[in-house]
Amino acid sequence: MPSASSAVSDSGRPVPSSLWRDGDFRRLWVGQTASQLGEHTSLVVLPLFAVLTLNAGAGQLGVLRAVGQAPILLLSLFVGAWVDRWRARTVMVLTDVGRTLALGAAAVAGFLGWLGLPELFVVAFAVGALSVFFDVAYQASLVRLVKRDQLVRGNSALEGSRSAAQIGGPALGGALVSLLSAPIAAASSALFFALSFLSIRRIRRIESLPKSSERPPRVWRRIHEGLRFVVSDTSLRIVCLASAAFQFSLAAVMTVYLLFLPRELHLSGTAVGLALGATGPGALLGSVLAARLPRRFGYGAVLVSAAALGDGVFLCVPAVHGSSAVTVPALLAINFVFGTGGQLVNVTVMAVRQAVTPDGMQGRAAATITFVGMGLTPLGSLLGGFLAQEWGLRTSLLVTAAGMMLSPVLMSLSPLARLGRALPAS
Repeated sequence: MPSASSAVSDSGRPVPSSLWRDGDFRRLWVGQTASQLGEHTSLVVLPLFAVLTLNAGAGQLGVLRAVGQAPILLLSLFVGAWVDRWRARTVMVLTDVGRTLALGAAAVAGFLGWLGLPELFVVAFAVGALSVFFDVAYQASLVRLVKRDQLVRGNSALEGSRSAAQIGGPALGGALVSLLSAPIAAASSALFFALSFLSIRRIRRIESLPKSSERPPRVWRRIHEGLRFVVSDTSLRIVCLASAAFQFSLAAVMTVYLLFLPRELHLSGTAVGLALGATGPGALLGSVLAARLPRRFGYGAVLVSAAALGDGVFLCVPAVHGSSAVTVPALLAINFVFGTGGQLVNVTVMAVRQAVTPDGMQGRAAATITFVGMGLTPLGSLLGGFLAQEWGLRTSLLVTAAGMMLSPVLMSLSPLARLGRALPAS
């Protein structure tokens, strides 16, 4: 069976040298864009509905966000082991169906007046669990669809789709909750997942899967192999630690931030959505730069500088005061820079991870890094809610934003900072 870097697919058809002439890649890109739009819309809709409609407190909002993030901790390692044995297209299609049904049920419950905090917890957990499957599968699918020298461009394009979602998702979700209703906002998210399903199911190419023995190893053994591989590789080990520091702090920041914007700055749901959506244009720029800057300045230099700039700019948020005419432009600028730096880091790290990982380990490596990097996010969300209650919103924002700076510090002291202009070999 040919490897993922082969120029010929399992079905015997050649893989086009240009990504955008490849119909299957375009279908993956469209599906990924729609899926991310649905995810980013729902990530704003559920918390805003809890805060603006159900008057949820800081602790309750922290619990809601933690419930949605808990599947990362509970499922990531198992999902990685399973995805390495399944076709990524099948996983993505099934998870899109599941998320469509979950958010569709939430919309119906909202119209009937049955959508309270307990129901939001259930929906948040279900969508979060299915998103773990989708995110691991789409990372593995790219390696199976394109050649090695197309990974950076492929990741840049797919991460660009996530940027497009960050542009439209939060703004759309905030506007729909504010102007119409949470059920309509939930229904819009369900429609995006349905569109993703329709696009991804049309991928024709049969994926190259690693050969497996007649008796594949037990799931725990496969999980252990993935953990051992990541821990044994210095670059991947540092990626895990830096990601864990960043994601834990970011989860705490966002819990406070979603309270800070409407309650401290008195912004409407629409303004909150616009402020959060400004991350998207920055991330779109970051995706474009990620396809060029590493080959010019080196992967290590781009990683460290982008992380320091993107994470550091959030330290400015607690200083924002004044009317919406002042605060909204300031927040737009902060989130734009944050999105640019964060996306540069995301695309570059993903390319490094895929380059050093064998084909048969892609799903488990991605899941292990997700598990370690994002597994603490539920605790971060709970910490953000606790700090907001005990210390106040501005102080809590400053402390949690400072915690994100540990990530660029860790990378600057590691071999990642010394990576040159070429991707390392696996």
